[in-house]
Amino acid sequence: MSEKHAVVLVNPLYGPTQQALENAYQVHRLWEADNKTEFLAGLQDTVTGVVTDGGSGADAELLRVLPKVKVVTVFGVGVDAVDLDYCKSNGIRVGNTPDVLTDDVADIAIALALGSFRRLPFAHNYTCEGRWVGEGAAPLTARFSGCNVGIYGLGRIGSAIAKRAEGFGCKISYCNRNKKADVAYQYFSDLQEMAAAVDCLILAVAPTPSMKGVVNADVLNSLGPDGHLVNISRGLIVDEPALIDALVQNRIAGAGLDVFANEPNVPSELFSMPNVVLQPHVASATVQTRTAMGQLMLDNLANFYRGAELVAFVA
Repeated sequence: MSEKHAVVLVNPLYGPTQQALENAYQVHRLWEADNKTEFLAGLQDTVTGVVTDGGSGADAELLRVLPKVKVVTVFGVGVDAVDLDYCKSNGIRVGNTPDVLTDDVADIAIALALGSFRRLPFAHNYTCEGRWVGEGAAPLTARFSGCNVGIYGLGRIGSAIAKRAEGFGCKISYCNRNKKADVAYQYFSDLQEMAAAVDCLILAVAPTPSMKGVVNADVLNSLGPDGHLVNISRGLIVDEPALIDALVQNRIAGAGLDVFANEPNVPSELFSMPNVVLQPHVASATVQTRTAMGQLMLDNLANFYRGAELVAFVA
C-alpha cells in the first residue's frame, strides 16, 4: 500500500467527513497543537495539502511555513479567508464546495426575514413566559409578503433567495458590481441607493477584506425605520456597532443574522432585542448539505492527488 499523503487540518470538520479524511490521509490536526509555530515547522517537509473551512481559511503566514503545499481544500463556499493571491503566485490549487449548500442557505435567509418581520423569537418567548395570559395579545408585526427585497450579491445563493422571495410576491432588486443581462430584477450599482428603495436588505455577497464594514450607518439609515437587514454572507461586511446603534434607536425595524464579525463572539447587546433573530452561523447546517459538502471536498482532494482537475475550484 502506498504511503498516505500528509495534510494539515486547520479545524474540526463535520464528523463523518473528518473520519473519511483521516481514513484516506495522514492528517495533522492544527487546532490541537499547543504551539502551532513549532507544530507547523515540524511538518514543512511532508505536508502537501491544507484542509480548512470558510471561516478559518488559509493565510499566507500559514502557507509560507508549509512550502510543499500545493492544494487547499475548503469545506464551504466562501474563500475570503484564503490568501488567493499567494496561492495563485505559488501554484497552489484552491477547491471549495459551491452549489450543494445553496438551497439551505437560501432557506435560512427567508426564514430570518420572516423571523425579523414577524418577530418570531419575541412571540415565542411571549407565549412561553406566560405574557399572552398576563398581558393579552402580542403587539402587531409587519408583513413580509409583497415587500420590496434588495439582494446584495446576486450569485448562486442570491439568485436562490430571489426565487424564494418571488414566491412571497416580493419585488426583487439587486446590487452587484455589474448588471446581469439575464435577469429582469431592478439593478442598483450603489448599495446605499438600493437600501433606500427596499424594505428588506439581504446580504448574500461573496465578501473580500476590502468590503469590511460596507454596510455602515449610512446604508442602515437609508434602509430606514421600516427596513429589515438579513445577513447570511459574512459578519465582516456589517459595521456591528452601527447596526446595534440603529436597532437600539429604531432607525431600522429589525435584523436576522446568521453571521458575525468575531465569531463565535456575538455582541451581547443583541441578545435581549425583541426585533432581532440570531443564528450561530448554521445556514448550511443540515445533515444533507454537510454530507454533500464533505463529499465534494473529499472529491476535490482525491482528484488533486491523482492528477485530475478539481471538481469545484476558485484557483
